[in-house]
Amino acid sequence: MTVRSGRLRMALAAGVIVLAAPGYAQAPGEPAPVAPKPAAPRPAAHAPSNNSSPAKASKPAAPVAASPAARPGVEPDLAYGAYQRGYFLTAFAEATRRVDEKGDPRAMTLLGELYSSGVGIPQDDVKAVEWYRLAAERGDRDAMFALALFNMTGRGGLHDRGEAARLFAEAAKLGQSAAAYDLGLLYLEGQQFPQDFGRAAELFRSAAQAGSPEAEYALATLYKDGRGVEKNEAEAARLLAAAALAENPDAEVEYAIALYNGTGVAKDEVRATALFHRAALRGSPIAQNRLARIYTIGRGAAANPVEAVKWHLIAKAGGNSDPYLDKFAADQTEEVREAAQKAARPWLAVLPPKS
Repeated sequence: MTVRSGRLRMALAAGVIVLAAPGYAQAPGEPAPVAPKPAAPRPAAHAPSNNSSPAKASKPAAPVAASPAARPGVEPDLAYGAYQRGYFLTAFAEATRRVDEKGDPRAMTLLGELYSSGVGIPQDDVKAVEWYRLAAERGDRDAMFALALFNMTGRGGLHDRGEAARLFAEAAKLGQSAAAYDLGLLYLEGQQFPQDFGRAAELFRSAAQAGSPEAEYALATLYKDGRGVEKNEAEAARLLAAAALAENPDAEVEYAIALYNGTGVAKDEVRATALFHRAALRGSPIAQNRLARIYTIGRGAAANPVEAVKWHLIAKAGGNSDPYLDKFAADQTEEVREAAQKAARPWLAVLPPKS
């Protein structure tokens, strides 16, 4: 499970759950926008080494934000282009040039990302914060989002959840969908803001419309339970299907359950089983447990005691116990149990021990 999906589940368990597109209405308690500040001296940068080939360091999953698309008469963003190709030292040099010559806040954000990730140059959270702040003061939404995350996680000497909430809200107003999603989680937790399921639903909806699988899953959960929105199982299933298509692991499991039971969508046990299998292979104990049960009854897939016991052993090792499957396994022949244990052994060898 991802960190964010875990946070979502904790928020829901606490009785709470958000994201926004540009221009959403400000709600009571949300901080007011901050006007960009004039140019300021840039922080000193570490001098990178020679850059004749792509840096050897592993490339992060993605920069804080993608490079703006090239338009006629607009200089292409060579810094982000180099970053995305893994030429981190070239990206550093080009971003530094853009800061020196143009005071470009996007280049400042990229420098912050390079220092934050430690690719091509030494990792330095303090310098990352300096660059992110300069860019945020000039209105860059991705720098605001990065600073908010630093405040939430205590990086770079930052540890102010109130400031994190303010920055999430500012970035979300400027269309930063991940910031809006995290802002929504804060509304679910009900700490920085009063708990507000309706507001969370608005923000998640905006994020979902921007293509966020996490927000689609979160909004589906609200529709499924009727919190902040009118209960609508069909809409919940539609959102789960979209998030599952984007390979959100929690959505895959929840959509498979909806398909198997015919909740909000036409019943399709075979398709549901395929989704359970995919999620099980990705390590979901819930999917592994459901798959084991399917193999015991033979609905959605042919009954297979060896596979049933194998997936039960794997799910149980991952923390998903099931007395029904314990009894099913105990009732099998010694030959079936040994075959299942042999098939499960590679999984059990790599699963972390339960606390």
